[in-house]
Amino acid sequence: MIEDNPSRDFFFPLSGEEVVTALKALPKRDYAGITHVWLRRGKKADYLDGMLPYATFSCGSGVRLITLYPFPRDLIQGFGRKRPSNMVFNDAKRFGGKMRQAGKLWQCEWTHDSLRRFYAHILYHEVGHHVDWYRRLWSKGNSQELEEAAEQYAFAKSATARYVVNRLDNIRLQNETQGKPH
Repeated sequence: MIEDNPSRDFFFPLSGEEVVTALKALPKRDYAGITHVWLRRGKKADYLDGMLPYATFSCGSGVRLITLYPFPRDLIQGFGRKRPSNMVFNDAKRFGGKMRQAGKLWQCEWTHDSLRRFYAHILYHEVGHHVDWYRRLWSKGNSQELEEAAEQYAFAKSATARYVVNRLDNIRLQNETQGKPH
């Protein structure tokens, strides 16, 4: 587990410890072989340009890496002037994000709870890429199939994700009442 400092304006919705707990809730064969998980600091300029992903999966030379990027502390995700795609709208709605237009700019407002559930889904989506990697040869021509397979994996594990996030929230609450840092 590699954890960067996300910067003053960003945070990681899931801690490194929580990511490891979420991975261990999956069947071992699904996460075995993932060599690294990186909570990676993003560049603010990439975020402002709409170029900072939520997460990526990379592999090569024996490395299987899931990278999760931080989210703005104010819990408001900006999309600029262009209306986000229906897929983005549907994902936001499915996980509790509230899409709106503020003046000429599109935004999605999240709660901590909804964002944590969304990031658990994103984590499992990236695990889906890892699982699918062994089944097919990647090419630009089948990138849509690769995304669909990863998304289907994440949705198939959604009950696990809900259980894990609820359990993590309970642990976090217990630690806060006992004065322990989370």
